[in-house]
Amino acid sequence: MFEAADVLYAALMVLQGYCLQYFFGSFLETRMKIRWNGLYVAGLYVAMRTAVVWCSPPGYEDYRVAVGTLALSLCILSALAVCFYKAFCPITVFLVVSFQAVMNISSYVAVILVGKPGNKLPDVWNWCVRQGIITSEKSLALAVWTGTVVVFVLQYLMIALLLYFSLKKIVQNFQEKNYGINRTELLFILTPSAVGMMICMLLRIIMITVEDGIPKMLYERYPILVVVIPAILLLSLLSILYGVKLFQDMIYWNREKSGRIVLENQISSLQEHMEEMERIYSGIRGMKHDMKNTLAVIQRLSKGEGNRELQEYLSELNKGLEKLETRFRTGNTVVDTLLNMKYHEAVRDVPDLKVDADQLLLPQEIGIHSYDIGVILGNAVDNAIEACRKLKAKEPAADAFIRISSLQKGKLLILKVENSFDGRLVRGRQEGFPATDKADGENHGIGLVNIKSTAEKYQGTMDFKVKGRVFILSVMMKNEKGEK
Repeated sequence: MFEAADVLYAALMVLQGYCLQYFFGSFLETRMKIRWNGLYVAGLYVAMRTAVVWCSPPGYEDYRVAVGTLALSLCILSALAVCFYKAFCPITVFLVVSFQAVMNISSYVAVILVGKPGNKLPDVWNWCVRQGIITSEKSLALAVWTGTVVVFVLQYLMIALLLYFSLKKIVQNFQEKNYGINRTELLFILTPSAVGMMICMLLRIIMITVEDGIPKMLYERYPILVVVIPAILLLSLLSILYGVKLFQDMIYWNREKSGRIVLENQISSLQEHMEEMERIYSGIRGMKHDMKNTLAVIQRLSKGEGNRELQEYLSELNKGLEKLETRFRTGNTVVDTLLNMKYHEAVRDVPDLKVDADQLLLPQEIGIHSYDIGVILGNAVDNAIEACRKLKAKEPAADAFIRISSLQKGKLLILKVENSFDGRLVRGRQEGFPATDKADGENHGIGLVNIKSTAEKYQGTMDFKVKGRVFILSVMMKNEKGEK
């Protein structure tokens, strides 16, 4: 019987080792790029935990044994994390404490829910003997062995299932694994795990009482504890799982809030400058038109042998006016101004950048606000310029280009921005958008979110795809008044 129990316990330890390397490996980068890194972690965990069990002195009622065993277990987990993973980060504290808490909670729930009914088996065997169902010592020994093994199997199976699915749920809920967690946030997600771990240590200290020199379980004196203690432990486990889920929701809410703030600032800035830009550029166009006419008249009047120098001077002046012509003409003053501004900013870093907006023609009667189009194109072009800048940094001889076009189908207006990039696209966990690689991840990487939010104001949507080393962004909107 004891050999079977030892085998089952060894299998449970192996499963715990597997869960540990899966849990740590889902959050932390391994130090050694070897195939069997996870196997080494699991194997060392099993060996060290087995040594702790063998070396632990008897006396579960002694609080010093409970505290010492817990501290040693945490040290083992921390040592494995530091040795095999790049674990010098705040999230490691959460991983160590959470694994220990989930493991302890699973063990106590299984021991109480399965062990309590298992304690009734001797009464069942005695009844079977009295009723003549068991008639020999051999049959009784077989019944005792079978019943004990079944209890151990059910108990260890429940521990394994609770541990595995709880850790898997944490891994799934904690989607922002590369998020730079601060102290306050660490304390928020760490508290439920720490509380669960302390509850389990308290149970270990008080669970066994001694009456007349005979050790008894606490719930034998207070039967209601068979229900109350597992309920408390399961609620503690749920608080760990849903604490992680709530933390992730908070990250998304903060990111969405940051995105809205940036979007509102962009819209506000465009609104403030839109009328002024229209007035200035209208005036410039009028001045250039008048100057061209004036120069043409002066050139005709100055024709003659003695005025060759004057003609050359006027010709050079006319060429200077030609340079003042806007590079982009879409039919929308705000969009023209925005594209010209972005272009001149981009060519400072990428002098040979090719920007083609000849196919970007906006209808005269357009219901979409100019500043909304500016938000969409501004964010899209910013992303495209950044991608071209990275491409040229890696491959100076590469062809860097941005193509902007539009298409109208009935009431639908489709804007498309294509750009070259280095071919490396990492999708973020938030809605599958490409992940930013900037250090300030909270205030960057939200351009596509803002584009999508703006398109949705006009019952539209946004999509992107990759063809080789070309990133293609498409935005579709209804050409009508949108929601505020």
